Amino acid sequence: MTVNTMASLPLLPNSAPFRPEEITALNGVITKSTPEQRAWLSGFLAGFQAAAGGTPAAAAPQAPTKKVPLLILFATESGNAESLAAQTRKAAQKLGFAAKVSDVADISLADAAKAENLLIIVSTWGEGDPPQRATDFYKGLLAEDAPRFEKTRFSVLALGDRAYVNFCQTGHEIDDRLAALGATRFAPLVECDVDFATPATAWIKSTLDTLQKETADDEGAVIHVDFARGPAAEPADEDAEPLYTRNTPFAAEITELVNLNGTGSSAETWHTELSIEGSGLIHAPGDALGIVPVNDPALVDEILNITGLTGDALVREALSEAQDITTLTRPQVEAYAKLTDSAELRALAADADALKNWLPGRQVIDLLEAAPAKLDAATLTSLLRPLPGRLYSIASSAKAAEDEVHLLISAVRYETHGRRRSGVASVDIAERRKKGGSLKVYLKPNPHFRLPADPDRAVIMIGPGTGVAPFRAFCQEREATGAGGKNWLFFGNRHFTHDFLYQLEWQDWKKSGLLTRIDTAFSRDQREKIYVQHRIWEQRKDLYSWIEDGAAIYVCGDANAMAKDVNHALIRVIADQAGIDETAAAAKLDIIRRDGRYLRDVY
Repeated sequence: MTVNTMASLPLLPNSAPFRPEEITALNGVITKSTPEQRAWLSGFLAGFQAAAGGTPAAAAPQAPTKKVPLLILFATESGNAESLAAQTRKAAQKLGFAAKVSDVADISLADAAKAENLLIIVSTWGEGDPPQRATDFYKGLLAEDAPRFEKTRFSVLALGDRAYVNFCQTGHEIDDRLAALGATRFAPLVECDVDFATPATAWIKSTLDTLQKETADDEGAVIHVDFARGPAAEPADEDAEPLYTRNTPFAAEITELVNLNGTGSSAETWHTELSIEGSGLIHAPGDALGIVPVNDPALVDEILNITGLTGDALVREALSEAQDITTLTRPQVEAYAKLTDSAELRALAADADALKNWLPGRQVIDLLEAAPAKLDAATLTSLLRPLPGRLYSIASSAKAAEDEVHLLISAVRYETHGRRRSGVASVDIAERRKKGGSLKVYLKPNPHFRLPADPDRAVIMIGPGTGVAPFRAFCQEREATGAGGKNWLFFGNRHFTHDFLYQLEWQDWKKSGLLTRIDTAFSRDQREKIYVQHRIWEQRKDLYSWIEDGAAIYVCGDANAMAKDVNHALIRVIADQAGIDETAAAAKLDIIRRDGRYLRDVY
């Protein structure tokens, strides 16, 4: 039987103050709407009338407002999870939830276990590790004495990078552990690759919709938003949208571009000065600047040639500026094997261990060469990931270089599997950018790598190679503000003569007294290689004295080797000077970290 909705709902009479065609249009909308849509429209019109200064007509009775508590936790390394947490809170508050956001580093497990409704947005860092600030929460959650979460509904959004084997591992581990501790998973975990915006937004909407239904009151009323009043007030600083992003960058003029390495060096490290005048960007020492790179034109040509798309200008533009044509992941191999029906690639994709061994050092071009095929534009671009921005630590203080941002960029060049490779952004700048040109940029704040609030606190800065960049900003800032704290720099590179980055500046600061101490490690200037961790051990007595007197320790640079070696060196120093074993020394260093005096920006 067909239900006549036109007969079951009241229609606008012909006497309504609208033109005939408007009455017809409005009746068409009303008769096709759901009860929820009509309730929303009623509230919206009441709010619109109130905002316009008129007297709203009496609205139909609505369900009582019900503020349901919602805790949103994030665990972040680069800030993406934190941004998504803020986005989730905004959406939740508009639906009437009493939503609060917290870094997992700032909440105890006991308090988290009290949450009735919990959303967790967590990134996986490196080869399957939790973000540095999430270490305590992660370890505590997996511990045998972790609190029970039996009163908690939860859902997890996991961020990761498919270029790594243990994709989204931390998110899966937290998701599994919460369920094991008695929590109720009301919505399944969602994985996000580097192009996380679309799936993350869908997760936010779907989880909040599901949670809204599950938390409705006994009469089945949904949470009502008073649109006449607008959404709940939100802290402006936390929720402010960034001025510029990867997709909406600022065009910064290149005002200086200088290779800091000597002519005898095997490296190229480019001091890059950018004008941000008129951008409104406000940065602090410790922040990073994102660069929107352009892919190597020669590599673009190779891919177009092998796929038979050399004459397609739109595809060329996409491959140059929008698609990642270097990073190669397991899903791409699997998709291309299926597409080409290559026996070799199908066998490779089916053997997890073989694929794991084959992937390192290879890029998209290697995959295409393994089974050459003519592709159409849509097929090729569907195989590729979006081209992510590249983040570089800002090497200047706004107090010393107003309306400027300085970067320290090492040109990356290497060879694998018989093919020469190059860093996307670094070689773009080194080879194809010129003074007077421009770069598309955006700011990436790093609130967890800041100078001490106390200007008299001493700082120990450990930054070999380009890891020294933020410490130049630190020194400029402390000089400009007249901070009284002592400053000690550990710097390392290959050769003193060719690779002492910003040498004259460090020496001038040493003479002026701003830089209390500087210890250098030039690894190739003697037969035995010497690195910053060796200098840390040599200076262990004074270093430990500084630490005991309250100095803050900062480490910036390579995460795979340097940061681990430096961490172990610090543990050895504490063990040696305090007369304790390394287990106790590691615990002591961990306490220093929890006190906010051991901060790392490693990558």
